[in-house]
Amino acid sequence: MPQLESVLVKPLITEKATKATEKSNCYGFVVAEWATKTQIKKAVEKLYDVKVLKVATVTLPGKHRRFGAHAYKSSFRKRALVQLGEGQRIEFFKGV
Repeated sequence: MPQLESVLVKPLITEKATKATEKSNCYGFVVAEWATKTQIKKAVEKLYDVKVLKVATVTLPGKHRRFGAHAYKSSFRKRALVQLGEGQRIEFFKGV
């Protein structure tokens, strides 16, 4: 079993994710491609010491790009939206 610290790549700090946080207490994360919902839930609960109610994941396909005469495809990404319990919060920027 992989380490729980390697499941979460980074928090997703976008305008849309911030609105979801304010509206329904959901936080976004970029996660490893191999991570399951159960592993994501355990990782968030362990690292941030919160209670997770629900996890939704989406796999974004890679995009076709061109650089001059060369064409390539970027790698796919996986995101997770994690809904926390009532009154729970995650502070991404402590002391800023």
